[in-house]
Amino acid sequence: MIRTLRYETRFRQEPGELFPFFADAANLERITPAHLRFRILTPGPLEMRRGLRIDYRLRLHGLPVRWRTHITEWEPPLRFQDTQERGPWALWEHSHRFEPLPGGGTLMVDELRVKAPLGLLGELAWPLLRRQVDGIFTHRRQVLEAIFPPAS
Repeated sequence: MIRTLRYETRFRQEPGELFPFFADAANLERITPAHLRFRILTPGPLEMRRGLRIDYRLRLHGLPVRWRTHITEWEPPLRFQDTQERGPWALWEHSHRFEPLPGGGTLMVDELRVKAPLGLLGELAWPLLRRQVDGIFTHRRQVLEAIFPPAS
């Protein structure tokens, strides 16, 4: 079963101020929880663009996992999308949108289309998988809010 997950974060910065941070692939390591031991394997510096493929290494439950994503959409400063070509999910499509807010600021929307791995076993494990993904995006939001603090 394909599921859609959505995470939102509001920033006082405009899309053009936020987007450069996400255009630097090295920042993905900064916003990923340390326990995943996430590392980019593709030699850098990487020029983010449609068609770029990036190889990663991480650990899930202590097991090493390799992951390759393909940047399938690239529309600075409003959106981009990465799609898993190889990795732990049966399907992983991650859309990043930076929507200008009336009066200023940005609503950043992360929308995932995912399908659990391992067929029926993955479906049975969905509650655990969902908690893990939610935890990753909670961590990401906290780190981003520290980098781009809200107006006081």
